[in-house]
Amino acid sequence: MRGRSDGGQKKRLITSLCAVAIFLGFLYVYYGSIFGSSSNGASALEYGGKSLRKIGSSYLGGDDESSTKSGLEDGDVVVPKTFPVCDDRHSELIPCLDRNIIYQMRLKLDLSVMEHYERHCPPPERRYNCLIPPPPGYKVPIKWPQSRDEVWKANIPHTHLAHEKSDQNWMVVKGEKIVFPGGGTHFHYGADKYIASIANMLNFSHNNLNNEGRVRTVLDVGCGVASFG
Repeated sequence: MRGRSDGGQKKRLITSLCAVAIFLGFLYVYYGSIFGSSSNGASALEYGGKSLRKIGSSYLGGDDESSTKSGLEDGDVVVPKTFPVCDDRHSELIPCLDRNIIYQMRLKLDLSVMEHYERHCPPPERRYNCLIPPPPGYKVPIKWPQSRDEVWKANIPHTHLAHEKSDQNWMVVKGEKIVFPGGGTHFHYGADKYIASIANMLNFSHNNLNNEGRVRTVLDVGCGVASFG
């Protein structure tokens, strides 16, 4: 009887020790995961700080590593003050409308339905993570509403359309500016003069197209460029 009781006590002791060991292991895993996640967060922040410092200092002369490190120690969030600028040859790059990418990736597009004019974004490994640089001689844009009628030629260095459509008065190069007279294709003196000429052709009084309220709707059928507006 005594041997049986000793065996039962040993089993209970072993069971208790196993339960305590499992409980302690659970506590270790639980608190270890908490402290581990906090340390991983700090390392991730530090890694992000290094990459941001690289963007800020190595490329565009931002803050040095010591100042950023002190900010991290104070618990401040690292915010990039500068961003790398793309090479000058990308000054007119439109990322998802880059014809070179279309040719390089050998996309099979249906040119008959103009698929090459649709958006085709490059894969992540070929995307540019930089700012598009302005063209040489870029100036502060002209404010609205004056910018509706004229822009700086340096900001939009494309005057080919002005030469091709010189007889249609779409855009005119005047010195350092590109001017948009607004005459359209067939009416060089503005839409109001064009509307008055239609009223005159119809013998309406005072060259008023609505003919004192008798005409309510006028359809100007065309290609969309030389419309009333």
